[in-house]
Amino acid sequence: MSRPALLVILCAALALPAAGQSRRPDWDAFAGVDTIEVITHDADGEPRETTIWLAVVDGQGFIRTGDTTWGENVVRDPDVVLRIEGEEYPLRADLIEDEGLRERVERTFHDKYGWQDRFVGLLRPGETKIMHMLSR
Repeated sequence: MSRPALLVILCAALALPAAGQSRRPDWDAFAGVDTIEVITHDADGEPRETTIWLAVVDGQGFIRTGDTTWGENVVRDPDVVLRIEGEEYPLRADLIEDEGLRERVERTFHDKYGWQDRFVGLLRPGETKIMHMLSR
């Protein structure tokens, strides 16, 4: 193998995440993305893929739901996968209880999604679960 080809292969290998490490989303780059998919697992272990909205606050990703199956899946097992623009990110959902942060995240959803967010809010069953997306 030629030296240039070997150098290209070595550089590509170094650019990949190490085994056991996952890539972290660049939340600021995804702030304008309208919808993403969250992949959770139902009680029977079957995967559930749900299209949801995303809010980015202070360079961090947040998702939310009401009383939904996928939301209950997250409560049971906070390890999720987010699919954003075709890339999958294994993450951990941390339920947010801090009222100040909840208000900031809700405001970001309202600002981003406008009247649609207000309409969906009227239909959203149960208490809103807001989740901070953390690396695993």
